[in-house]
Amino acid sequence: MADRKTAVITYDHTELLDVACITTPLYLANLIGRPSNPYQVQVVSLHGAPIRCDTGLTLQAHGAVEHLLGPLDTLIVAGGVGHLRAADSEPLLRHVRRLADSSRRVASVCTGATVLAAAGLLDGKRATTHWRFAADLVRKYPQVTVDPDPIFIRDGSVATAAGVTSALDLTLAFIEEDHGVGLASQVARDLVTYLQRPGNQAQMSMFTATSGEGSEIVHAAVAFITTHLDEDLTITAVADHVGMSPRHLARLFDAHLGDSPARFVRRIRNDAAARLLDTSALPISEIARRCGFGSVEALRQSFVSQYDTSPSAYRDRVGRPLAEH
Repeated sequence: MADRKTAVITYDHTELLDVACITTPLYLANLIGRPSNPYQVQVVSLHGAPIRCDTGLTLQAHGAVEHLLGPLDTLIVAGGVGHLRAADSEPLLRHVRRLADSSRRVASVCTGATVLAAAGLLDGKRATTHWRFAADLVRKYPQVTVDPDPIFIRDGSVATAAGVTSALDLTLAFIEEDHGVGLASQVARDLVTYLQRPGNQAQMSMFTATSGEGSEIVHAAVAFITTHLDEDLTITAVADHVGMSPRHLARLFDAHLGDSPARFVRRIRNDAAARLLDTSALPISEIARRCGFGSVEALRQSFVSQYDTSPSAYRDRVGRPLAEH
């Protein structure tokens, strides 16, 4: 099978972390998984010019976007404070459109959504961007349905990630889609990050909300929960893992997350199921198993209580095929 040819389009004053959150997971996927169709990643710019990043560092492009030929597996536009100038560059937009036409999927990170919108690739689609720039995107591109809340959104073959490190979540979702949850999990572990942070997780994430006395314990409990969704996550099991009494753990969850461990686990399982419904064609029975629900019916009841819709109806809405109930 052919390599998964992936291009990351950059421009002057691109955010370096936007690029790294794409290239590093894909590099690790190749290194760890050694897939028969590895990612072939190129970072490109107009004329192959060096990219001055927001931080003052300079990134050397692999080549010139005008020399890049399709078809591509994935085309991704990075974000950065230079996005407005990039969106006004007709030569750049022309190549974005050209390459998008022959790409299996197209994506943006953060303010890279402005470039996709300027190229007309988000017209009639639901998209996200960094919450700080969402209002500007709405004003300038009214034909785009902007939702500033999720960390990433997929609308058909086009995906938009919110702010900076949300590119990591989207890239892990791509790896899972391409090579399975096993490799995506291994990459996430190597990056010491969450695999199960769903696309509909709010940008103002509960995972970054804890602080103060006891927060390290809560972080450890949350990390355990989000990486062991298919295991026993009763309050007793989680408390045993972090080495404290269930009663004290419940007090810490209430203080730092404003929720009980049981409700937190249920919400995270529902969010993980929503992400798999959105980003995969897995049977609903398999999603229920992976997310720790004892049955499809248990998933359905929990999902309806949080999202006011069934898993199958949710999947129909986001356009994913329904393999089985």
